[in-house]
Amino acid sequence: MYSGPPADPAAPTPPPGPDTPSATVPSGMPSGVLPPGAPSASPAAAPVVAVTAEVLPSGDRSELAGKAGKPGNPERSGKAGPPRSVMTAALVAAGLLALLVALFGPGAVARGTGELRIPGAGLTTLLRTVLFTALALHLGELVAPQLIRPVRGRPRTAVRSWAVCAAVAGAAAAAGQIVQLAAVSGLGITDTYATRDGGLLLLIANGFVLAAFCARSKRPALALAPLAVVIGAEALRAHPEAYSPEIGAALTVVHLTAASLWTGGLLYVLRTMWLWRGSPVAARALLGRYARLAIWLFVALAVTGTASTLRRLPLDVVFTSAYGRTLLVKLALMVVVSALALAARRRMLRDTDPALAHRLARREQAVLGLVVVVSAILTVVPDPHWISMRP
Repeated sequence: MYSGPPADPAAPTPPPGPDTPSATVPSGMPSGVLPPGAPSASPAAAPVVAVTAEVLPSGDRSELAGKAGKPGNPERSGKAGPPRSVMTAALVAAGLLALLVALFGPGAVARGTGELRIPGAGLTTLLRTVLFTALALHLGELVAPQLIRPVRGRPRTAVRSWAVCAAVAGAAAAAGQIVQLAAVSGLGITDTYATRDGGLLLLIANGFVLAAFCARSKRPALALAPLAVVIGAEALRAHPEAYSPEIGAALTVVHLTAASLWTGGLLYVLRTMWLWRGSPVAARALLGRYARLAIWLFVALAVTGTASTLRRLPLDVVFTSAYGRTLLVKLALMVVVSALALAARRRMLRDTDPALAHRLARREQAVLGLVVVVSAILTVVPDPHWISMRP
């Protein structure tokens, strides 16, 4: 508040001192704006930014703070992502699509093939989708942090672990398949354990339970051992055919491991990049490290997938068997995934801002989710060899 008589403009200006104000501001005049005729303050005493910020509205003031290099600067904080409501709606829509594909996909691909109907194929596909997703999430959390540690200048923040929830979900999915197998076969739970599929599913469920305990311990990397048991049991369960099952199981071990690392590792990297959106240099470096790993994973998937297809799918039933039709859908989705991965890598090499590459990688992750569902359908539909040998 102004007090005392107004200053005389004609009076001599006293020498500046530590307790001497540079000018007296009349009442009602905004702070930082000098009255007419008042002597101007030195730049050190009254910065231009401070004076302007007092007379600007609050919105312009935050913009000015950003231009001055403060946290409001878009170049430092990264581009704003999509609204949370849009992301939530997209996740819900993707989940509903995956649910519909899992429940009705096996029946759709088997229509008109003359193959035997698989009891409860839709529910089995849904449970196997949960199992594959749980395996990918847990393996991704074990491997992706190894890509994060060497990144220079990275923020000291980490995403929340989903490993325990994923392992519990995987155990529940395996247990659900045991119950379903018992209901379809008319056996008791104990008798179901004695069957080949029932025993392998019990081994998978126990492996996930052990992995959950390891994830809660001080050494979560110990979960690699029970997860390896899960992968081995799943590879044996998926290849009950009489012709060289050991070759098929070995190919599935490599294929399932590479697919889980690709899907789960990418999801962990995308979550970390979103957490690091204020540090684009570190986020770009992390995506580059993952891209180099993904090249080798893609090679492993391509080699093992081609070998499994050649040994299991006769060429004369590619379009007339449920397995062949499902495999064609999976190949089409993998072409889309590969194109998105290459586009993200090109953007990452050309642009310093990883925002566009991050967007392409999110789309890659979404298509990979559909690949997981289609892969679950492949493990449910009948072996196509019998239809090839029909007269």
